[in-house]
Amino acid sequence: MRRKSVLYLDVAEQIKADIMNGTYPVGSLLPTEAELEQLFDVSKITVRRAIELLSSEELVEKKSGKGTTVLSNRPYNRLSKAGTFTEYLNDSGQKVAKKILKLETVRLTPDSPVYSCLGEEAVKVSRLYTLDDQPYIYFNYYLPTILSDVPLEDFEQESLYRLMDQHGIEILKFQDSFQTIELTSEQQKNLATSEKNGLKRIRQSIGLSGKVVEYSEAIYNTALYPYVIEYEA
Repeated sequence: MRRKSVLYLDVAEQIKADIMNGTYPVGSLLPTEAELEQLFDVSKITVRRAIELLSSEELVEKKSGKGTTVLSNRPYNRLSKAGTFTEYLNDSGQKVAKKILKLETVRLTPDSPVYSCLGEEAVKVSRLYTLDDQPYIYFNYYLPTILSDVPLEDFEQESLYRLMDQHGIEILKFQDSFQTIELTSEQQKNLATSEKNGLKRIRQSIGLSGKVVEYSEAIYNTALYPYVIEYEA
């Protein structure tokens, strides 16, 4: 059954908002766990998971006996965090839009790289990102079949990773690999380009059990705009 609210995510998002608006400046200490429990009226476990999430984004650092220190007021510090590149595009004044082209449950064969990750069946979401109204990134996400009953509208309106968490699929880490590829005729059609080469990113999201819970392939038309990784000093 779908959870309407994920408490630790809500707590983490509120603390993050307070970090961004200066309530908790960089270098300051967050309230203690006991104080946060009272503030949000939640359990100790919920607070700890929220802090762990903020720590994984390198916004805070928790040290035993010293409390939790605010490290940064910039979101997505970790390079592997979902959304980093689209955040960069939006911040640089690019008009970024996305739409889902297709949602289906597919059968996988043993020769598919997804088969060893998710088994014989997966939910496949095809999505197109446009940059200033031109096709730029074509995504294929492969997800566990527990999401097969999720309507298209939810995928359109909700963050993919929040949607996964709402269905009990928690992500521990991402593994991204990149390669330059020769575009197929289908990929050229999807990206509305005659360019021969593009950038392919493969992402495997690893769950708490150590198993892959998301396998995605993204094809970038880098002739339209280069892929950028922004480092924080």
